This record gives sequence, structure tokens and C-alpha cells, in this order.
Amino acid sequence: MVRSLSVRSRPDLGPNNCFRSLQKILHFFEPLGSSSVKFLMSSPEIASLSWGQMKVQGSTRTYKDCKVWPGGSRAWDWRETGTEHSPGVQPADVEEVVKKGVQTLVIGRGMSEALKVPPSTVEYLEKQGIDVRILQTEQAVKEYNTLAARGIRVGGVFHSTC
Repeated sequence: MVRSLSVRSRPDLGPNNCFRSLQKILHFFEPLGSSSVKFLMSSPEIASLSWGQMKVQGSTRTYKDCKVWPGGSRAWDWRETGTEHSPGVQPADVEEVVKKGVQTLVIGRGMSEALKVPPSTVEYLEKQGIDVRILQTEQAVKEYNTLAARGIRVGGVFHSTC
């Protein structure tokens, strides 16, 4: 079933209007299932990167470390999973992004590549059928943005310091 919906933004009405519009969109597509709604969302561009700071399109926040997926982003708080530079990015760190339905996941290891990525994390991603790219963060952001611009359902976890 193909359905289409036109929603006009009214920024003058503030964030509550955006939330109500999103509720209408989700209700409209509900008969198609949540995976159909996820498919409609694109991966946001990473607008800027500098030491300790990242800006993502669609967010007013500045992140130190962040998780990005089709339709959103948030701060990546290592304390949630006990992540440290070594052993590094754990499957629990990427699970949230995987659940957003990404095809490719880009991992930014930091400006000096101090953040490790153990084989268990790569194996977890591959078992989920996800293409994984592990790069120095500046290169990771370029790769992520290139994939997002091509319409790939890409997600990422990025460390913006060491």
C-alpha cells in the first residue's frame, strides 16, 4: 500500500507544533508498520566537527561524542555502557543505532584513533547484516556524510577528541 501525506511546518508555533506534526505523520503511516516510517527518514548530515565538538543537522545541541541514525542523533555517553578507550566500542554502544534500521554503521575512533574497536563489536554488526566502517573521526565523518548524501541508511558513533 502506498500512502502520501503533506505536512506544512509552522516554525512560528514552536516545538509543540513539530511534535504534533510528527504524531500526525506516525498515525497516518501506522497501517504500514513502523519499519515503513523508519524507511522514510534520512540520515542527517554531520554539519561540523572540531576537537571535542560535533554539530548534526536537525539538532541544536553540540556533542562531544555522538550517535547518529536516520531521523536523529543524540549524545553518546560512555558511562551508559562503561566504555573506555580500551577495550573500546562495545556491541551495547552500537545496539541503539542498529535498531534504527541502518545498512551501514560508521565508527569514528577519535582524532588520534585512541578509541579501540574490538572484534566482538565488528562480529556483532556483521551478524546483523550491517556493513561496518571504522575510521579516524575526520575521515569517518566524511565517509558518513558521503553515504548519507547517496541516500544510504547510515548510522554512526563518533568520538571527537583523542
